[in-house]
Amino acid sequence: MNDLGRKEKLIERLKSNPKDFTFDELQTVLESLGFEMTHRGKTGGSRVKFMKGNIAISLHKPHPRKELLAYQVNQILEILEKGHVI
Repeated sequence: MNDLGRKEKLIERLKSNPKDFTFDELQTVLESLGFEMTHRGKTGGSRVKFMKGNIAISLHKPHPRKELLAYQVNQILEILEKGHVI
């Protein structure tokens, strides 16, 4: 499968509101949509921010698990839909 097809499938998977969506999958999706990840300063710890223009998605990297929590997936979907990104 080519890279574009994989990213499209990940976007569709995110839209389906899965319970096992990982941070790595989210990073792949957001970067493919033009977002850039930044860390929140020296004391930010696991806090990261994805930016695209004036659209910001802030969250904690899951630890020790790799999967995002359900409320995180819901918030991300809401931000992406309101920003007309997906």
